[in-house]
Amino acid sequence: MRNAEAAHVTGASGSHGGRAAHPYRLMVVDDSAVIRGLLTRSLEADPEVEVMASASNGEMALNALSRHDIEIVILDIEMPVMDGLTALPKMLAAKPGLKVIIASTLTRRGADISMKALAAGAADYLTKPGASALTSAEEFKHELLAKVKALGQARRRGSGAAMPAAAVGAVGALAPPPPEPQRRMMALRTAAREPPEVFAIGSSTGGPQALFRVMGALKGALKLPIFITQHMPATFTTILAEHVARASGYAAAEGVDGEPVRGGRVYVAPGDFHMTVESARGEKVVRLLKTPPENFCRPSVDPMLRSLVALYGGRVLALILTGMGHDGLEGGRGVVDAGGTLVAQDEASSVVWGMPGAVAMAGLCSAVLPLDEIGPFIGKLAARAGR
Repeated sequence: MRNAEAAHVTGASGSHGGRAAHPYRLMVVDDSAVIRGLLTRSLEADPEVEVMASASNGEMALNALSRHDIEIVILDIEMPVMDGLTALPKMLAAKPGLKVIIASTLTRRGADISMKALAAGAADYLTKPGASALTSAEEFKHELLAKVKALGQARRRGSGAAMPAAAVGAVGALAPPPPEPQRRMMALRTAAREPPEVFAIGSSTGGPQALFRVMGALKGALKLPIFITQHMPATFTTILAEHVARASGYAAAEGVDGEPVRGGRVYVAPGDFHMTVESARGEKVVRLLKTPPENFCRPSVDPMLRSLVALYGGRVLALILTGMGHDGLEGGRGVVDAGGTLVAQDEASSVVWGMPGAVAMAGLCSAVLPLDEIGPFIGKLAARAGR
């Protein structure tokens, strides 16, 4: 970089046979020059990504945004002059459609600020290792590129812009995220006639914002136990549960191994544990498992749904919200095969239409709805449980 202010980055494209045509255009914003450099090198190792600019604070980032055609921003929170939380709404107002990934520390304060940023319009978040660990943090680099590509793909699909074309002779690039489901006519199923006894939600990228909206719309409407699996690390799921409680008025907390299942309570899968339910001593209890990740995730939606079907049969009502990948597809298939009901968020209101698109295009859903219509629809289905 020429200096701390935003500047064009030449990157390492030459070592990969040249940059792809129509690469995703990024800006990295962090007050640490070391981290900016490490993030830039990690991103530009893939020929489908080009870091157009970088900045050391929010004010410089806003200036750079006016000079460069940026699609995605990796935004640090704590910076001098103008912090990330202050800069975020200004950036979104300056460039509608901009996708912002918050880079946060894995602390309670970092998690709380990240939740506020997501509620303010950030598309996703990443927990970054320290500068010394970042050089060897391969998992972090893979996750960063996967999120950048998924958000870039969703943004361009919505605008009709061209996707990156593979660079001639490119080698060593990380695999792109799985393509979103192919578009075809969605077959909808009839909702189950039996009233539900449990409500389950699976979500990932963009999920916290969607969860707050859905749960906020359901205030007081559900007397069922509610289970949520959101792809998040530990500490972040603690804060997520607190924000769900504030948004909805329900008693919400991370699930605790062995605790009894009660109606009107929200159980959030803790980071790094699959959350399931089993029968013990004549009652249903929460079980937390350290079994291998499924769909590259722990917690994963599929184990939660499988366990609920095993105990509740066809009286499961499940919802799949915005997210990358296809976690929830096999579990959702189990729900409908048992006679339960599955609902998905629609593409237009999803940050990434991976998870909901997978179940929708598989013909498993009774409804595929815009985010603001989901709460009232779920409320109507669940109301039958009290009759």
